[in-house]
Amino acid sequence: MNSLIDKYNIPGPRYTSYPTVPYWDESTFSPQEWKNTVIRSFNESNAAEGISIYIHLPFCEALCTFCACHKRITKQHSVEIPYLESVLKEWQLYLNLFSEKPILKELHLGGGTPTFFSPQNLKTLLSGIFETVTIADHPEFSFEGHPNNTTREHLQTLYDLGFRRASFGVQDYDLKVQKAINRIQPFENVQRVTEWAREIGYKGVSHDLVFGLPHQTWEAMEHTIRKTLELKPDRLAFYSYAHVPWVKGVGQRGFDENDLPSGEEKRRLYEDGKQLLEKLGYIEVGMDHFSLEHDDLYQSLKQKKLHRNFMGYTSSNTQLMVGLGMSAISDSWYAFAQNVKTVEEYQKMVQNGEIPVVKGHILNEEDLKVRRHILNLMCQLQTTFTDENSFSGIENAMEMLKEMENDGLVQLSGNSIKITEEGRAFTRNVAMVFDLRMMRNKPETRIFSMTI
Repeated sequence: MNSLIDKYNIPGPRYTSYPTVPYWDESTFSPQEWKNTVIRSFNESNAAEGISIYIHLPFCEALCTFCACHKRITKQHSVEIPYLESVLKEWQLYLNLFSEKPILKELHLGGGTPTFFSPQNLKTLLSGIFETVTIADHPEFSFEGHPNNTTREHLQTLYDLGFRRASFGVQDYDLKVQKAINRIQPFENVQRVTEWAREIGYKGVSHDLVFGLPHQTWEAMEHTIRKTLELKPDRLAFYSYAHVPWVKGVGQRGFDENDLPSGEEKRRLYEDGKQLLEKLGYIEVGMDHFSLEHDDLYQSLKQKKLHRNFMGYTSSNTQLMVGLGMSAISDSWYAFAQNVKTVEEYQKMVQNGEIPVVKGHILNEEDLKVRRHILNLMCQLQTTFTDENSFSGIENAMEMLKEMENDGLVQLSGNSIKITEEGRAFTRNVAMVFDLRMMRNKPETRIFSMTI
């Protein structure tokens, strides 16, 4: 395994989209073209499957130095209401495009720290959206909560509004690691919010763990996993720390890079962590995600309904995902669009009646074909090529896959590709073989985190 790590541990995308953000072609993108694709996608899909909404709530009271999210650090809670008013105004701009009332199937609150906002203000925001939509029969509403500031009132308020999934960022329970990443949160805080959620009636509680953090050792990782298993969350995200300080600036330089585990040490954290999780009853579902058998994520995998988008893996598949808030990314299937990345510019554009997109990408026919294959690989670990879904360059891709087949990462059978159990850890590498935009314009500087 170590020789494979040395060979394949290269910078690569996480494929929450294709094309990936650095390869968006902004020359063909315009706000009007974006609106056109939203209208097309809504008309095609709303009645059949509904839509998804992602709301980016960017405020945090303290900076976690491992975080690569777009955020605003402040302790001034006076920012809450003006920001939420802007989100509702932005939503109205999208409502103006729709030919009928939207059916809301999926909604996720991310950040930042959604629980920075008071329960009452979150209720005002969500009630403002819910009164404009028809809620689907079995909606998937979820939010990310910080264990240190999520109150029982937060959990009860969101539950009363239809939320049934809560995700809590744990990262690591080792105090030395927590100090390095400026995220001090005792196990008792996580235990408290997890138990509250279950008492209230949430059907799904997820914990996020991160491997590859500064000062992290296997002993610390094992301790974190075993403490996590005392609470038996329904779902686990077991993420690789993406060290990209050249992209995110000063935040990720809160520690010396020599404090990070080596590639081999990091790989052990993943491999041994995965084995321990599976031994304790968790099943690997897609890349970085594990769940218990009863969880919707595993059931979606079995039913071949697993989906991946900018929110990560989801058990709901909608063609149109509207991203609201500063820096949020939207997906109409035919195009991607990202909002402006500062709170001030976001609020100004929305106040002026503009959908606040700053960049995006219109997918051409080749993009749409490649996107489907990469999505198949990320969600089902396999894909098949036909005359209808093939594209120029497939021969070169298949040739590259032969080496991966020799290394035991994939199985090739005619026009079908299947990622093996050993190859799961290298899913990003397999997907990169089909990334035509990256192949044609290889980056001169490092823009992605390492795949391992």
